[in-house]
Amino acid sequence: MSKEKATEQGNVTIEISKKGVATIEFSHPLSNSLPGKILKKLANTITEAGEDETIKLIVLKSAGERAFCAGASFDELISIEDLEVGKVFFSGFANVINAARKCPKLIIGRVQGKAVGGGVGMASAVDYCFATKFAAVKLSELAVGIGPFVVGPAVERKIGTSAMSQLAINATEWYSADWAREKGLYADVFDSVEDMDKAIDALASKLSKSNPEAMRLLKQVFWEGTEHWDTLLSDRAEMSGRLVLSDFTKNAINAFKKK
Repeated sequence: MSKEKATEQGNVTIEISKKGVATIEFSHPLSNSLPGKILKKLANTITEAGEDETIKLIVLKSAGERAFCAGASFDELISIEDLEVGKVFFSGFANVINAARKCPKLIIGRVQGKAVGGGVGMASAVDYCFATKFAAVKLSELAVGIGPFVVGPAVERKIGTSAMSQLAINATEWYSADWAREKGLYADVFDSVEDMDKAIDALASKLSKSNPEAMRLLKQVFWEGTEHWDTLLSDRAEMSGRLVLSDFTKNAINAFKKK
């Protein structure tokens, strides 16, 4: 697969049920990795759904059965040649997290499989997250010469500094879905996708009948203290953008791709 093809593939779709539940799904053939084009579309779709008065709540999911999200597109990472391009790419993750944070609708996450890097960030940025027992997590950024700088604030807010630092430092280790539930990332973990989807449908049905203004205010309360994240995540994107230019990081990414 060529670099151009990898970065051009993928999609984001939205479906709205009669109950006002919007299901946003992102997809990419490489384990739902996220090139900049998909990150931009995902952020815009979340923002637009938040502004749509017919939508009462949002379910965020990815396509396929085993991989929720493989994080950043390695093909795009390895092609970055200057700081501005690097900052723009990592700002894509920042924009998705900030779109979820600022969206006035509650967002339910559906994590059917493994989540890496930016995928853990997205699972942390939703308001209530379900997963299957296959949904292990890993922050692999340090292993490829970067660091989970952009997703860090969202992950730390959700699971605390201690658990986040375990993920960030032991960057090649998978942590189980049960571990993630114990730390507060997942509200519940299920043996199968079918069982998870039943639970999501049940909660979504209840929430679709709840007071929209009460839910909006509740979300506002949940995210108090994060008003500075537009600036914070932009600064973090610049950190990653600078690191990805180094020979150390380029060599590490190339080595990681060959595994």
